[in-house]
Amino acid sequence: MTLPSWRDWLFSAKAFLASILALLIALSLDLPRPYWAMAAVYVVANPLAGATSSKGLYRALGTLLGASAAVFFVPLFVNAPELLSIVIALWTGTLLFISMLDRSSRSYVFMLAGYSLPLIALPSVGSPEAIFDTALARSEEIIIGIVCASLVSVVVFPTSVRSVLGQRISTWLDDAGSWANDILRGEGATPATPLKRQKLAADVTGLDLIISQLGYDAGSRDIVRHSRELRGRLLMLLPLFSSLADRLHALRAEGETLPKDLVCLLNEVADWLGRGAKSQADDTAEKLVRQIESLRETDPDRRWSDLLLSSALARLKEIVDLWQDCLTLRDEIVSGRHSGPWRLAFRHRQIVGRIRHFDYALLAFQAGAVVAGILVACLFWIYSGWQNGAGFVTMAAVACSFFAALDRPAPFITSMFIWCGVSLVIAFVYIFGILPMVNSYELLVLVFAPPFLLLGLMIPKPQFNMLAMLLTVNSASFIALQDRYASDFTTFTNEAIAALAGIGFALVWTLIARPFGAELAAWRLVRAGWSDLSDTASGERRADHEKLSGRILDRLGQLVPRLAVVEDRELKKVDGFAEVRIGFNVLVLQNERKKLRGASAASLGAVLSGIADFYHGRIEAGRAIDPQDDLRQSIDDSLKIIALEDDMRDAESIDALVGVRRALFPDAAPPASWQAAEAAPQLLPLAAE
Repeated sequence: MTLPSWRDWLFSAKAFLASILALLIALSLDLPRPYWAMAAVYVVANPLAGATSSKGLYRALGTLLGASAAVFFVPLFVNAPELLSIVIALWTGTLLFISMLDRSSRSYVFMLAGYSLPLIALPSVGSPEAIFDTALARSEEIIIGIVCASLVSVVVFPTSVRSVLGQRISTWLDDAGSWANDILRGEGATPATPLKRQKLAADVTGLDLIISQLGYDAGSRDIVRHSRELRGRLLMLLPLFSSLADRLHALRAEGETLPKDLVCLLNEVADWLGRGAKSQADDTAEKLVRQIESLRETDPDRRWSDLLLSSALARLKEIVDLWQDCLTLRDEIVSGRHSGPWRLAFRHRQIVGRIRHFDYALLAFQAGAVVAGILVACLFWIYSGWQNGAGFVTMAAVACSFFAALDRPAPFITSMFIWCGVSLVIAFVYIFGILPMVNSYELLVLVFAPPFLLLGLMIPKPQFNMLAMLLTVNSASFIALQDRYASDFTTFTNEAIAALAGIGFALVWTLIARPFGAELAAWRLVRAGWSDLSDTASGERRADHEKLSGRILDRLGQLVPRLAVVEDRELKKVDGFAEVRIGFNVLVLQNERKKLRGASAASLGAVLSGIADFYHGRIEAGRAIDPQDDLRQSIDDSLKIIALEDDMRDAESIDALVGVRRALFPDAAPPASWQAAEAAPQLLPLAAE
């Protein structure tokens, strides 16, 4: 673990300053629970000014929505506790489900609104006439905390979201450039994409949250559109890298000696891409494209290796154009220029849009488990007559909601239980040991400074963020600071037991209701991909290019982190990029079939039908069965027919067929209908001069 940097100390000091300012204002206004204002600061605190503002706004909206629901529902159902329990459980679960459908920072509105209802409503069921005052006070205190956190974050040495986005982009370009360098020089030109390379897709999808916060950063609002354009191009690069690696591997396997000018070109591109984020958006791309085009102008012979070479050059040009676009957009984002017109280099295909893949059934199950858990907790409280049962149910609802979207929430709820216990110990020491000696606000700030400043150092670190947030928020809440000192050991103990029991119940319930881990979600993602490919090949989604592209790449980003933790051997074999390439090629074949006539169109129809049947078979078998030779023969026949009838002019169809054949049959011999390459000397190393 590295020592905290000066930026960490600055953030911690800013968060503490905002929290004591919020506490002072709440105490000055004589609000009933001023500690809520202090806790709210640490809930929304973030090193980035835009992230603090966005989370603050969404927390305010979520709190107001939950408070309004409490004011509406409690008077209606206060005399029917079972019915009120059902309403609260359904409200929390429904809004939780909606929040899981939104992967931006906006999702916090719905999750918070969901568990704010039990948080505000349940402690008030004994005095429903005070529900409006309670909801109003809760809203006022939280909004005070949010305003203080946002104000301090923006005024005192603010950190821009744009700077962090620029760092993430640079890191990604460095990693992608390293992969491209390996591919072009031959070391990484393997038919399968290593898992660490597939992780690049997850890294790109992880940019969504940062991009969603740009609009709340005063210096970054004008680059939101450029950021979304860049995200799409980064995703598009990945299947093209995979495709190029496959073609170069196939050429090496053919034993063909690459022309010296091609080897030189590959090394020039490798030098440019290998520099990663250090590359510049200059005229290098234009020079490389001219060299690629000059090589592509050579009339191919009727050999399989010529088709592979033509396909490799086509992918290489697309990669150069896309990389140039990425560098241009990166420069625009880092400099913070306005989102005006910019020179587009990549025009060959539609860029992946903002379409995402959602497993609605699995998300509904996760939300449903929370609904059932809250309902069981409520019924236990009702029929046990537990005086502190409201705290038990609210902590159960919070714990279940916080981690519902995870494949394995139990370990995180366990951590929450442990650190909640630590917070209670801290609160006990303060309430019964330190606060009785405090007689001024200045002294109160002094005694609060050591723990809160130290805990604030951990919030900027992703691995400790949740831990630090739980400790700061729970410590502030359990201390329950008022305008006058008051302590009651019995009350504190009962509330502590209720809080720990609520989290403990959430843990036990999660273990019972969701015993499976990432494997189920991973298999569902894989099968959803097969279903998409089957439907697209059969013609049901032939005009769905942007949506299909977005879904399959988004699925890959969701699948990669799960593949890293599952033990299933079948899942370990999955190369997500191979199916992405098949999806793109199937869409090309669907479009090209409309332009062809006679036997050429019929042959493409047979190939597409075979692909649809193959993936349908995988869905029925429930595993990754291998394609049959009939499909390979169908592809070979189509290649022969199109080449003869169209005299090699229909390059798009042939390129797509080559791509499908390589993805499905990477180890198959060249088509018998194409002249085999003559024996040639050993392939020159791709890194040769």
